[in-house]
Amino acid sequence: MQWDEVGNLAKIIMLIGEYNHTLDDKNRVSLPAKFRKEMGKSVVLAPGFDACVSIFTMAEWKKFAERLTSDSSQLESDRRKLNRVWFGQASQVDVDSLGRILVPETLKERASLKSKVVVVGVQDRAEIWNEERWSEYKAQAEGQADMLADALGQKGV
Repeated sequence: MQWDEVGNLAKIIMLIGEYNHTLDDKNRVSLPAKFRKEMGKSVVLAPGFDACVSIFTMAEWKKFAERLTSDSSQLESDRRKLNRVWFGQASQVDVDSLGRILVPETLKERASLKSKVVVVGVQDRAEIWNEERWSEYKAQAEGQADMLADALGQKGV
């Protein structure tokens, strides 16, 4: 890469870490302070895989949406189903002056969010997890880390 190309690189989002937070009685949760500048004034909340709520920046949501839709998306039954779930339940929300976002009731119920939640940075997005479910998921994933790394290594990742 030449030095003059550096200025043309797209901004890389780097959301990392896990943060314990509280979902208030109005379904609001504070974004970790370290995430607020990266995420901007408006984000998209969508169903996450593994029973969480995904939080995307507007730019990352656009990239994700483009991957979900394609010229053949209307012709493929599985893709139509996934698109209906993801786009139908997604919601653009503003980040308030205190750094809070409002979690729609449907996403709260889908992810079984209670008052204690964990916000996890997953590089290009964040996820909101039920605290107990996150603990269980993390313990299981950590127990499989070596096996998962071996499998990914065999795929050349």
